[in-house]
Amino acid sequence: MRALIVTNMYPTPTVPGTGTFVADQVESLRGLGVHVDLMHLTRQDGGRRVYRDLSRRVENAVDATQPDVVHVMYGGVMADITTRAARERPVVVSFCGTDLLGGRTVGTVSQLALRYGVFASRRAARRASAIVVKSRNLFDALPKSVDRSRVWIIPNGIDFSRFRPRDRSECQRELGWDQRRKHVLFPAVPTRPEKRFALAQAAVAVLNGAASVELHALSGVPHDEVPVRMNAADAVVLTSAHEGSPNAVKEALACNVPVVSVDVGDVRDRLEGIEGCFIAEATSEDLAAKLALVFERSSRIEGRERLAELSLGRVAERLRDIYQLVS
Repeated sequence: MRALIVTNMYPTPTVPGTGTFVADQVESLRGLGVHVDLMHLTRQDGGRRVYRDLSRRVENAVDATQPDVVHVMYGGVMADITTRAARERPVVVSFCGTDLLGGRTVGTVSQLALRYGVFASRRAARRASAIVVKSRNLFDALPKSVDRSRVWIIPNGIDFSRFRPRDRSECQRELGWDQRRKHVLFPAVPTRPEKRFALAQAAVAVLNGAASVELHALSGVPHDEVPVRMNAADAVVLTSAHEGSPNAVKEALACNVPVVSVDVGDVRDRLEGIEGCFIAEATSEDLAAKLALVFERSSRIEGRERLAELSLGRVAERLRDIYQLVS
């Protein structure tokens, strides 16, 4: 089995935390014996210009590598062009969140680009041989004309060897965090408007009226260094306006770290029945109240065992099965 993977999200030395889940999927597929050729469109360097000659690049890559299947890992303009340019090859498209749901951004041009990206995603979905979505809300966001029998809900896999429980105090000492305080991890870059960092800040400000709490954001942190921060935290807080199946929640659960989240994507399903994790209203007061419950409990959760079906190997097997089905 040979696959050409086209993506605009992949770790680089300048942005080590971007697209780590794509890199994990690529390596786990290779581990199953799938020959993967990677086409990475570096949006960080070229912006939207990287799509100008994408049709030609895809055609050349298909001719050169002769893949059994082309897998586009993210929707939008990239998926729209690739599903057109791959000629007679079957194309699998993975939709991750904003590409189908739209979202918040700054500036009129960026907002128009985001809306066009959703339009392009819907057009790509109609052409795709198979579709992978990360959560039920993305499944529901697909055009009604798309045959649901060729759509699979497969969240991103988790590297259990990397994301595993570690001693909280030891991790806090390693990072130099004050062990007399409570620590809340915001698992995203604060500048991304859809992540609503200000809401997390406001919740911590409410808590700081009665306790000593520090909020830490994951900005410029290589993915290999995320587990120590996850394990050092007393809680992970998610305040996003929209998500598919957020990796940070699953990574926290794999580390047995409590999660407080707004009701977004598939998070409610992930947290259901796990004592010490909470769904909160998207208000600073309710987020603060739920974090306070976590601090009162002051213990690890039992979340890791709930994620067995999301190991990297199991997810890779499901993707390989789809490749075999459509090729």
